[in-house]
Amino acid sequence: KVAYHEAGHALVAALCENADPVRKISIIPRGHAALGYTMQTPATDRYLTSKPDLLDKLKGLLAGRAAELLVFEELSTGAGNDLERATNISRSMICRFGMSEKLGPVVYGKESQQVFLGRDMTQEDRNFSEKTAQEIDDEIRRLLDEANKEAMAIVEKNRICLNRIAETLLEKAVMQGADAAQRLKEIRSE
Repeated sequence: KVAYHEAGHALVAALCENADPVRKISIIPRGHAALGYTMQTPATDRYLTSKPDLLDKLKGLLAGRAAELLVFEELSTGAGNDLERATNISRSMICRFGMSEKLGPVVYGKESQQVFLGRDMTQEDRNFSEKTAQEIDDEIRRLLDEANKEAMAIVEKNRICLNRIAETLLEKAVMQGADAAQRLKEIRSE
């Protein structure tokens, strides 16, 4: 499952116009947290990130889960960190960056508040109503649902490429640098 999960991340990243290039894909476990990983780094230094960049990042994060569902018709716990990261990005898009047409150019919540001793955002930390909280939740859910559907569509449409990446990972365990870039480029052009 790990090979297909990472192949999903790599495939979607390779096919999304605004995604950072894939530098390394591995199915060698890293400690307790990661059974494998796909490392992407920007081609150039970037000081600003656009909405399309963030939307492609969401698709990439959800692609491992999509690949698992497509190939094995079930989900595993392997996507836990991906889901957490995708949810945090979506929340930032809505609450910090004003990237929701529905909610507009407003910052929701107090960014300077420190979370400590397990304390999360409480009622007094919020500068918005319960109605707005529900709208924020709905917008986050909408972003994640759309990104998930797009990730699933990409892995379904490119199933043969997904299989080839996973097979290469099962054979070599790691794809990196020019080898990974060349293989993903070949796959894109097929």
